[in-house]
Amino acid sequence: MFLDAVPGAGPFRRADLHAAGLADSGIAAALRAGQLRRVCRGMYVPGPRPTASGGGHVEREPARHLLAVRGVLARLGVPAVVSHASAAIAHGLDVWDLPLDLVHLTRDRPSGARRGRDLHLHVGPLSATDVTYVGGLAVTTPARTAIDIAREQPFAQAIVVADAALRAEHTDRAALTEALRAAAGRTGVGRAARVVEFADGRSASPGESRSRLLFHRSGLPEPVLQREIAGRDGERLATVDFWWGGTRPVVGEFDGEIKYGRLLRPGQTPRQAVVEEKIREDLLRELGLEVVRWTWRDLDEPQHLLARLRRRLARRNS
Repeated sequence: MFLDAVPGAGPFRRADLHAAGLADSGIAAALRAGQLRRVCRGMYVPGPRPTASGGGHVEREPARHLLAVRGVLARLGVPAVVSHASAAIAHGLDVWDLPLDLVHLTRDRPSGARRGRDLHLHVGPLSATDVTYVGGLAVTTPARTAIDIAREQPFAQAIVVADAALRAEHTDRAALTEALRAAAGRTGVGRAARVVEFADGRSASPGESRSRLLFHRSGLPEPVLQREIAGRDGERLATVDFWWGGTRPVVGEFDGEIKYGRLLRPGQTPRQAVVEEKIREDLLRELGLEVVRWTWRDLDEPQHLLARLRRRLARRNS
């Protein structure tokens, strides 16, 4: 194959492909044939664009974004640190509604920031303690990443990242506070301080982070997160997402892809997980608990969800 003449495994510049004897027409033909794949402007990797598998799934956007990160870094040709949303992806942090069309890099310089078709190059102070290495890439630490996102992105998107960083024990509140202190005087630091104050690693998914923020903004009583429930035999029955105590306690459960997808037990199918959830819910109701469930759609249009919760909460001490 012609790629045998190109050193390394990619990403390849167009000039690398030319040096291997491939003209522009040959590059176009290789793209059509699935021998090459474009990951960003002027950069390519071997292999076809991902297609649906037998299960109907396609390669996830984070994986595509990481290929673009490597391509942009190779094309840039100067030292830069992966940052912001790109760093969140590199660390494997959950994100929600963060655009991944641009690769985010930061250089330790006072000026020279720019934004192009596939690159947002940030500039600003970067200390040695702000940088770690993931898969051979220089990446801002989870704490610095969370603060950068919190300074520049809407509160809900920032909370999802900060909760994820705390949940996965990539960082802790002390590290977030230190990264916030180091950002003093920079744009958006006040907003970032509010994110740090509200962040809670007990939120187990982006949907739970968004739910918690919705309840807070809507004036609902603050729930207990990840409350363990014992059955009639005293054995642990379940850990519920949200708990509002009272004589008729209310349980809140967010139903998202995370519960019926990537967190399945070995050998468990999504259908089995759904059936087990229904049985679990019946057992919770037998204990006299009010159970309210919701999905992503309810978070996007929350009026009915909030009304249901308010009705249940109004009678929990009746």
